Amino acid sequence: MRDDLRELRLFLHLARTLNFGRTSLDCHVSPATLTRTVQRLEAELGHRLFDRGPRGVSLTAEGHRFREYAVEALELWRAYREEHPDPGRLTGTLAVFATVTACQVLLPGLLAPFRAAHPQVRLDLRTGDAAAALARLDEGEVDVAVAGVPARLPEALVSRTVATTDLVFVTARDRPDPELRGPFVLPHRGLVRDAADRWFRSRRASPDVAAEPDGHEGLLTLVALGCGTGVVPRLVLDHSAVRDRLAVVPADTAPEPFPIGLCVRRTDLRRPQVAALWSLTTPDTRSP
Repeated sequence: MRDDLRELRLFLHLARTLNFGRTSLDCHVSPATLTRTVQRLEAELGHRLFDRGPRGVSLTAEGHRFREYAVEALELWRAYREEHPDPGRLTGTLAVFATVTACQVLLPGLLAPFRAAHPQVRLDLRTGDAAAALARLDEGEVDVAVAGVPARLPEALVSRTVATTDLVFVTARDRPDPELRGPFVLPHRGLVRDAADRWFRSRRASPDVAAEPDGHEGLLTLVALGCGTGVVPRLVLDHSAVRDRLAVVPADTAPEPFPIGLCVRRTDLRRPQVAALWSLTTPDTRSP
């Protein structure tokens, strides 16, 4: 039944777009899979559903008739499921990557609806350096990553913004740096380091870098110890165990904020566990 419903949804999407490439992209299927699906439907029905000509794709007369059937069939199935919900439970494992701060601040809200709806799914939670999050996701090590989203996300990934954070300069309270002269403690790599580098370039400055730790939490520890002025997401600062030993240094123009997203591989949106979490995630629509 599920395969049949998927075929009907693919057909209806294609009947609406009349564009194999667009439907393939929107529905996260390969062009070859979409073509085979249409060919299988046409073979089973004994009629062509689409005409493919120099002017593009169009529905045949039988295609129009079948579209009416597909719409009605899906509506009947939806109504039936509302009256008779599936007694089966979603099971399996969902591997999630997030930084320590994201685990404490964002994941409870993100995962609570999923846990309530699918308590039998095992959550495999992994933490580490924010800069490595998307690489671990892209390489298939995890199913989901909560991470800063770059301006150009890799084509294989898709994200949904769940929060936006400012970037702030911080110093040890007993070692202020009101003129932002440094030395500086900057992340070794990642979006925050990229934003900091752009900020310095915009001022034609060459910062004296005292340390380049991997994680934001470690960076704040070094700043609290007086190693230099750091730049971190405010989200991390606000929930740091050493925040009482730190002070924010105002900047005339702060580094640009960046979004934090729930990131998954496009192809994994067809997996039940990933699709369930994605559907239960409410995007953050506030402007940076």
